[in-house]
Amino acid sequence: MWIRERTIQLKQKHQTSCPYKIAENLKIHVLQHDLHHEINGYYKYDRRNQFIVINDNLDENLQRVVCAHELGHAILHKHVNTPFMRSNTFFSVSKIEREANQFAAELLIPDEIDYEVESVHHLSSIHNVPIEIAKLKYLCREVLL
Repeated sequence: MWIRERTIQLKQKHQTSCPYKIAENLKIHVLQHDLHHEINGYYKYDRRNQFIVINDNLDENLQRVVCAHELGHAILHKHVNTPFMRSNTFFSVSKIEREANQFAAELLIPDEIDYEVESVHHLSSIHNVPIEIAKLKYLCREVLL
């Protein structure tokens, strides 16, 4: 639940849920590069500079999800350089990857709307996020009810 509270604070402070705008406000550099097709993106901390690198071959919606995931690392795991976010990272058992996924779910899917959602697939489609991210928000919703 602490990740949910952290995202609520960020959205209130920055008056947005856009990961790009929040990163810009926090002076986190977001770069797009032509990365290998298995690599969605990664986060890097280097000499007090923070970087989010996103594969520019991904569609716009997935780039936004990757940015939110990597922003999660920047906020929750600031000094940890993360391995590449591969296509299968949404299924990761790594604690920091699960936390970054939860952060992305909380950031990209608003609480106000998700209580009207009939299924995880519906939640995924209306917010343009992968089903795995929608499941995290949907499961969190079930815990809160």
